Amino acid sequence: MEAMRIIMDEHQSLAAIIHAIRLMIHEIGAGKLQPDFKLFAAMVRYLDAYPEKRHHPKEDAFLFAPLKARTTEGDAALARLEAEHAQAEARIATLQAALTRYTDGAPDGFARFSAAFDAYADFYRNHMLLEEREILPLVKKHFTADDWAAADAGFAATPDPMGGTRSTGSDDDFRRIFSKLVAAAPAPIGLGAGPYRDD
Repeated sequence: MEAMRIIMDEHQSLAAIIHAIRLMIHEIGAGKLQPDFKLFAAMVRYLDAYPEKRHHPKEDAFLFAPLKARTTEGDAALARLEAEHAQAEARIATLQAALTRYTDGAPDGFARFSAAFDAYADFYRNHMLLEEREILPLVKKHFTADDWAAADAGFAATPDPMGGTRSTGSDDDFRRIFSKLVAAAPAPIGLGAGPYRDD
């Protein structure tokens, strides 16, 4: 059941990034923090490159598809989750457009980015809760030893961000990126060594 451990670790990593961005936005809105646009951009790239393009396809292939082959339990939840996975590109595009507007100095830039990120964060919270409360218990209930072996192998082939995987078509080491985000983010979110610096 290594796949189950990995998926929960990935959810925790994603929740940490989302929490960090949300807290920074709150601090900026309160006038306690200056925006670090490179850090925001790096965080949005992380959300796109890992959870959207690596994490979700693993869930679809190694958890959702085998579960559907074993039972009709959870069909409605699975259909919703798969539809949400398919909307990944649109979610990131909305977030990126709001960040670009903010970075470019639009008068409503901060408000729009804040609202866009709140919507993204709320979506992901509900998405992960649905997976963890409805689908993962069904996986535990219905998976066979062969299903688990395939899932473990599939998840291990593309490990979680903290394990240092690389994204397709780039040299981004996710462990390094995650560490840089934590280092650059202001306390108490991170180590406060910012601003974020590209390599």
